[in-house]
Amino acid sequence: MTPSMVRVPIERLVQGGFPEKREDALAVEEPLEIRVGGKSLSVTMRTPGNDFELAAGFLFSEGIVSSASQIIALGRTADENPNIVVVALSREPSAKPLTVQRAFVMTSACGLCGKASLASLASNRCPALPPPTTTFRSGIFHTLPEVLRRRQAVFDSTGGLHAAALFDASGRLESLHEDVGRHNAVDKLIGDALLRGRTPLANSMVLVSGRASYELVQKCLMGGVPLLAAVGAPSSLAVATAARAGMTLIGFLRDGRFNVYSEPGRIR
Repeated sequence: MTPSMVRVPIERLVQGGFPEKREDALAVEEPLEIRVGGKSLSVTMRTPGNDFELAAGFLFSEGIVSSASQIIALGRTADENPNIVVVALSREPSAKPLTVQRAFVMTSACGLCGKASLASLASNRCPALPPPTTTFRSGIFHTLPEVLRRRQAVFDSTGGLHAAALFDASGRLESLHEDVGRHNAVDKLIGDALLRGRTPLANSMVLVSGRASYELVQKCLMGGVPLLAAVGAPSSLAVATAARAGMTLIGFLRDGRFNVYSEPGRIR
């Protein structure tokens, strides 16, 4: 298994001092190719680990599959290449034909830069959520960033990873995934829930360690997540998409405060 962290030799310079030879821990960034039906569908830069969950979450959030039952198998190539995931899909009618899929080539910086055209972005409609059935107490949100931070194992060593965490309505941590790409961290989170048969996540919320962009809102909506909170700022498209789909979107969750940008009725 490819490690998620490596150590490299460095020279550390402090003002007024002499260079010191040290070692530094770095988060690994390597390509992951997702192959479906013998063809390459996507190449994304990611931190190794939970690759099957990442592949499943990507296929689900892009609408290529609508349920875990359509994923027959997740595996590697014959030579066990750690940077390739091979996916076998069923022939269920609800699975979107791969012949109409676009090519995805993504960096760890953003998911949308992999979309081949603006037209393909416009066709990627986010589903509307059903009327609210779960509410969240406002007081629990202030504790969540610290819970997320304490569980970021690789970030503690490298300082270089994003995190996405799933909490229940009481604020209990259910799962957490890290990755050099924020969209990958959410794909791992949603893919994990999908493979465990837990989607739609109608009674849970997601917290991300950085900003809330459109692709994170989209992925959470595909997973049926009613509330997305971010430590950083949301983008205008993220807010508009969340409002249109009926999602509660929170930004700037830190220092004992937060902003609610859409659907405040879920918070009591």
